[in-house]
Amino acid sequence: MPSTAAEVRNVVLVGHTGAGKTALAEDLLAVAGAGGAGAAPQGRPRGAEHRSSRGINLTLSALRHRDMTINLLDTPGYPDFVGELRAGLRAADAALFVVSAVDGVDGATRALWAECAAVDMPRAVVVTRLDHPRADFAAAVTACQEAFGAGVLPVYLPDGADQAGAGARLVGLLTGHVVEYAGKDRHDLADRAELDGAAQDARGALIEGIIAESEDETLLDRYLGGEELDPRTLLDDAETAIARGHFHPVLPFARTASGVGLPVGSVELLDLMVDAFPSPAEHPLPPLTRCDGSGCPGMAADPDGPLLAEVVRTTTDPYVGRMSLVRVFSGTLRPDATVHVSGHGRAAAGHPDHDVDEKVGALQAPDGTSLRAVDACAAGGICVVTKLGAAETGDTLSDRDNPRLLAPWMMPEPLLPVAITARTKSDEDKLPTALSRLAAEDPTVTVRTDAETGQLLLWCMGEAHADVLIERLSGRYGVDVDRAEPRIALRETVRGPAHGLGRHVKQSGGHGQYAICQIEVEPLPPGAGFEFVDEVVGGAVPRAFIPSVQKGLAAQLARGVATGNPMVDIRVRLVDGKAHSVDSSDLAFQVAGGLALRDAAAKAGVALLEPLLDVSVLVPDEHVGAVMGDLSGRRGRVIGMEPLGAGDVGRTVVRAEVPELEMLRYAIELRALSHGTGTFTRHLTRYEPMPEQLAATVLKDRSG
Repeated sequence: MPSTAAEVRNVVLVGHTGAGKTALAEDLLAVAGAGGAGAAPQGRPRGAEHRSSRGINLTLSALRHRDMTINLLDTPGYPDFVGELRAGLRAADAALFVVSAVDGVDGATRALWAECAAVDMPRAVVVTRLDHPRADFAAAVTACQEAFGAGVLPVYLPDGADQAGAGARLVGLLTGHVVEYAGKDRHDLADRAELDGAAQDARGALIEGIIAESEDETLLDRYLGGEELDPRTLLDDAETAIARGHFHPVLPFARTASGVGLPVGSVELLDLMVDAFPSPAEHPLPPLTRCDGSGCPGMAADPDGPLLAEVVRTTTDPYVGRMSLVRVFSGTLRPDATVHVSGHGRAAAGHPDHDVDEKVGALQAPDGTSLRAVDACAAGGICVVTKLGAAETGDTLSDRDNPRLLAPWMMPEPLLPVAITARTKSDEDKLPTALSRLAAEDPTVTVRTDAETGQLLLWCMGEAHADVLIERLSGRYGVDVDRAEPRIALRETVRGPAHGLGRHVKQSGGHGQYAICQIEVEPLPPGAGFEFVDEVVGGAVPRAFIPSVQKGLAAQLARGVATGNPMVDIRVRLVDGKAHSVDSSDLAFQVAGGLALRDAAAKAGVALLEPLLDVSVLVPDEHVGAVMGDLSGRRGRVIGMEPLGAGDVGRTVVRAEVPELEMLRYAIELRALSHGTGTFTRHLTRYEPMPEQLAATVLKDRSG
């Protein structure tokens, strides 16, 4: 492995499904002579992904170019697997946006670009699939400029012009040189190309864009004065601007027609990564604190400094055990060393906080698409660590004598609930362990048992995510589960006032049970809860047993009377009753109180209350009308809209109140409605009466 951070480039490949990220990585590995048939580190699943055209896991491979190690992190393009994308972004120092010359830029890629821009992450764009008959490089560049904004400019043109398609020749807009690809050879013809009007315009825009980011204030005057600027000077300024995240070159890339030979643009792309993307030493480290949350001095990518690393992905191999993909930010990680493992802030998602010391197992580093054992991983490097039993995805590894904690990743909340049940008793016994391991691997899944419905829920990012999780339970951990429809925790109340009689009288020899109580019930306003009023006169119910009646009523309210859901917003007045000098008891009056409530509810009728969610949907302006109409169709009430500020121009938050029953699959349906650009949050606000027809169906399904 490289001994210094200056010898490393960590690059994440991002883009929508079908843009060609994986094919691009494979081509670059082949060009650099680092191909091979080994399994990719933290590799691709053998089941679900082979049956699908999309990747679902982050994969890491490495190549050498001009004595530099380039770690390529290939991320899934499908939104369900955003956790893998976040892991790739965390481990990388620069992002390469892969855009198809056929399909253009989707909304999710546009949002990701804005997210990277917010932290000044260096970015470049590679336009792929130029060998496709419908490819149009010029149109793809225009789409990128419209989607990504200023500073997105091509530095090479295919075929020497901005025409559709791609040939085996490229023209450098700065140097003017023609680069020709012929089979396995690449030739820099060093000829000045004759650029047409559109290409001349592209060259002018590129030079002006570089000058705008240059620290040399004389360049603009010299350029406007007609001076021919030195291409090397412009290239140096461009590389500096790229590393700072202020300039974003666009490069063409095309496989050869025969599939054999150098892909067009491959060497230029590798040169860009080496020359313009920052090394780990130049890219700022994530924020960090001490484990107690207090501040601490920052660190640098120094192999001799204190250890600071992070687990960016966790998986379990049936033969090796737990494998952790680790990015080292500072210091040097070595096999058999004892490190401190810190994880905080995700207890609500099923990832308990912990601070433990743990011994590092063997280290392996990527070599092409395979792994090889190494004796150290220095700052800036990425490696695979075996047998870290306590460490989960997102945990920090640091010196045990001076532990640190890296700030957590920005991770969207999983909002698709999937109820599961173990298929057999054996599966039920193995399920808790399997779910614990699943949660350790995937920070985008939340495992939770609903306290009211009793259902075991996997909160997922989408349907495909749920399918993969269930397949992993079966294939990786040998646990078969069945899916069920998630149940909504409702509330009951009475429709109107009624009288109830509770009679609990049993005499079967020995000490008997005797308690009679009469109550009056009436509904209260929403949110009022339970109110108990003692109106007994003349000692019909002895004072000692009044609390017993109240306790029995409270227990029955918690159980409900019709659907098993708690009863709320009700006033109960205890008006009369009878007791026996010998057979009355605390337990007898508890039972009588519950029976009286059931009798009164049967006479008054039971109304169902459903949870109402406060929903905020963030979408581009062009989808606001469709989202509002859809929310109204879900029995929702739109309560406001709010256009966002300067950093989110063109996006609006729509706020609405929607019954939870209508929101179970909204994570999937919003994605389709907004073409993958919408996000939402949800919070319980209150309970409201359920429509009569729907309530009748629920009562029929849940009664008894």
